[in-house]
Amino acid sequence: MYELLQTSPRSKARLGRLTTTRGVIDTPVFMPVGTQASVKALDLRELTEIGTEILLGNTYHLFLRPGMDIIRKAGGLHAFMNWDKPILTDSGGFQVYSLAKIRKVRDDGVEFRSHLSGEPLFLGPRESMAIQRELGSDIAMLFDECPPHGASAAELESAVKRTLDWAAICAEQPRAKGQFYFGIVQGANAPELRKRCAEELVAMDFDGYAIGGVSVGEPEPEMMHAVEITEPHLPVNKARYAMGLGTPAQLIELVARGVDMFDCVLPTRVARNGTAYTTGGAINLRAGHQKEDFGPIEEGCDCFACTHHTRAYLRHLLKAGEILGLRMLSVHNSHFFMEVMRDIRRHLADGTFDSYREDFIGNYQPTSKVLEGRTKSRLPK
Repeated sequence: MYELLQTSPRSKARLGRLTTTRGVIDTPVFMPVGTQASVKALDLRELTEIGTEILLGNTYHLFLRPGMDIIRKAGGLHAFMNWDKPILTDSGGFQVYSLAKIRKVRDDGVEFRSHLSGEPLFLGPRESMAIQRELGSDIAMLFDECPPHGASAAELESAVKRTLDWAAICAEQPRAKGQFYFGIVQGANAPELRKRCAEELVAMDFDGYAIGGVSVGEPEPEMMHAVEITEPHLPVNKARYAMGLGTPAQLIELVARGVDMFDCVLPTRVARNGTAYTTGGAINLRAGHQKEDFGPIEEGCDCFACTHHTRAYLRHLLKAGEILGLRMLSVHNSHFFMEVMRDIRRHLADGTFDSYREDFIGNYQPTSKVLEGRTKSRLPK
């Protein structure tokens, strides 16, 4: 159940609380991505230490490996991972987009070729919800069709129709105990399609709603526009989830547009390339000027990496190919994303979110402009 606690006076930002059978989730919230029952490079202790309240898993990937027999024998995904807090599972619908070269969309579902073995498999609304029921996730996403950026008007219309048809089938499927179902709004940047998809999903009365079809290759202004034309058609008493987003600055801007929940692979993905997030933007720790920098990634950050290691040491680890380097950057980046969300919630509670937003965005450099110097301190608390 979602409870709206407070709203921002100058934006659509919302402070809320989502209560599940496995715990309370304070929103806005960032969900680390554990596609294959693991957040890359992080263990459960580290996830707990940075304040993780909910993880994300993926239906398609877990169905292929380790497979449902293993998950079933383990007692469900929580027991398999030894994670006792909430889990949200994607439906496999995103793979309809990302695995376009090895799938065929039908009106009753999608034919895939396994990216592991090449074997054929079929995933539709009934199959997806059955898998998520066995996984035992706390939030199960409905099976949908996510069209690519640049899809034709006819393709978008067809994707919305399938998404709605499949949602009606998903709604009829049995659930795991205490499991929530979240609908997914498609429609790209077409206002009428977004409106139609949202209104018909809301009429089916799901537990929450996601804004899908974003971060699929479109420019950032189009991504923001898709959220803006969807949000007015979503109920205020249900959680809103922007799927697959985004950078720290994008998260703040999306919160200001009325979004409550986020997931993204960026914190650990860019860490593996030697990039760290700071309040001033992204920095490249492989760069030569970091070689003799004996300060932390960011002054004032209390993550394990910043309180125990210097930039110079972390650069050395990355250049030497030591796993500890990418692990420590993954710890820092994940902690940073969580800290941004904590700051957002605190400022919403204090009624100062809008000034915090202005300060953060004004100080944050686009990721394409990697900073040369060290960020001296976090924004004022």
